[in-house]
Amino acid sequence: MTRGVSAVPPVSTASARPGRPTQPTQPTRDELVVEVAEVVGAAHEAHFIVDEALGLGLGMALGHPHPPTGPLDDAAVSAAQTMAARRAAGEPLQYVFGHWAFRALDLQVDERVLIPRPETEQVVEVALTEARRLGAGAGAGADAGAGLVLVDAGTGSGAIALALATELGPAAVAEIWATDASADALAVAASNLEVLRRSHPDLPVVTLLDGSWLDPLPASRRGQVDLVVSNPPYVSDAEWPGLAADVRSEPRRALVAGAASDGTPGLADVEAVLRQSLDWLRRPGAAVIELAPHQAEAAAALAAGLGYDDIAVELDLARRPRALVARTRE
Repeated sequence: MTRGVSAVPPVSTASARPGRPTQPTQPTRDELVVEVAEVVGAAHEAHFIVDEALGLGLGMALGHPHPPTGPLDDAAVSAAQTMAARRAAGEPLQYVFGHWAFRALDLQVDERVLIPRPETEQVVEVALTEARRLGAGAGAGADAGAGLVLVDAGTGSGAIALALATELGPAAVAEIWATDASADALAVAASNLEVLRRSHPDLPVVTLLDGSWLDPLPASRRGQVDLVVSNPPYVSDAEWPGLAADVRSEPRRALVAGAASDGTPGLADVEAVLRQSLDWLRRPGAAVIELAPHQAEAAAALAAGLGYDDIAVELDLARRPRALVARTRE
């Protein structure tokens, strides 16, 4: 929410002795947190901002045992003030920082991509379960025991693809294809992939492709994909104006979709991923797709109408329907 305050209040000064000029003193961490909280209007965000400025990430706000003491240096105070002003102007905290945690990853995020959310972390958990189920089957991979072929359709920052790559590992995964129709989003995903490869030299092969959903996959993978995972847009045009201002600062194309063929608002891209996946999935295979809780029944009906054999909707951590699982049988 945009707030009218745009600057941190002046820092304190040391007591002056007679005959000596007053020397400015920078605030301590705790004092700066109080000052930043007055700007952004949220104490927990103030902790995050100050600790980000100190190079501590989320560690201090989560109870780091050794917080810094004494006055902070000029650079840290200035960085915190700048970030506080950006946040007060309505910019999402994740964009202010330029990175955000997603499961075990620290991902670059900015205005080119959707912000990774806890709901999508739970979708990854569902996808991991499906991948392990498929990997345990005799038909996994191009050849038995060769590893899974996975697709992240509409990868954005690369969050889903990279989480699957690191958590499943090369023993389980042969290759991951990550697609996106936005060149800007693919640039962010490429940066995140490059950083992750440096820390995980044994990362499974992850290939980024420019195009819509599964369209850019090589023809040789038709009928060879074990698992498709996607977090497509599912906000309807009617819902968009009612979203929080900081959510509406994210790419609209990554959030808003048209109506599905049955008329369900916001479900067009969910349906598109389901429809395209049938041409690429092996038997058995599965698609795991994030959706809004109120769309679960309609999405399941669409999957059934397209010919999927087993359909389920898994809950997120708030016990709301969140992940559609549509499976194909042998």
